[in-house]
Amino acid sequence: MEKGLIQVYTGDGKGKTTAALGLALRAVGHGMKVLVIQFMKGKSNSGEFESARRLSPDLEIIPMGRDAFVSKDHPDPEDIRLAREGLSLARRAVTETKYDIVILDEMNVAVDYGLILLSDLLQLLDVKSPTVELILTGRNAKQELLERADLVTEMVGRKHYYTKGTPAREGIEH
Repeated sequence: MEKGLIQVYTGDGKGKTTAALGLALRAVGHGMKVLVIQFMKGKSNSGEFESARRLSPDLEIIPMGRDAFVSKDHPDPEDIRLAREGLSLARRAVTETKYDIVILDEMNVAVDYGLILLSDLLQLLDVKSPTVELILTGRNAKQELLERADLVTEMVGRKHYYTKGTPAREGIEH
């Protein structure tokens, strides 16, 4: 790409990660290389991991979290360590030209929970190669990030079947 932009998918509605993965799928179809770093997510049996395995080496997904709930008020030191390790990996990915697109899934939540400092995220934007497209997902994106982004999409939750007791479904939510 001539110019890689910064996209943010945020809001309380469903579909932020799904939108980013849809973009990844489209990009791979056009011969691009995509890296997805998933913050605060462990090595679960989510369908996207199997898809990435099938699309490798063009699509790579790296989980940087534990298979456990992350406490906003009292994050486990391991959650902080993994998030910061993920940030270091992201810094390398956006400064090199190995990937056309880098997706930082749940980065906004990692910043909101204090696992990653906002200043460190903004510094990442400063060092991003001009040809790398960067996508950040997650609720509660900070205003400073929204101002720096080239595209901001806010998912709004109007109605969700979870409220009527429908659990997460394989192939749909995970």
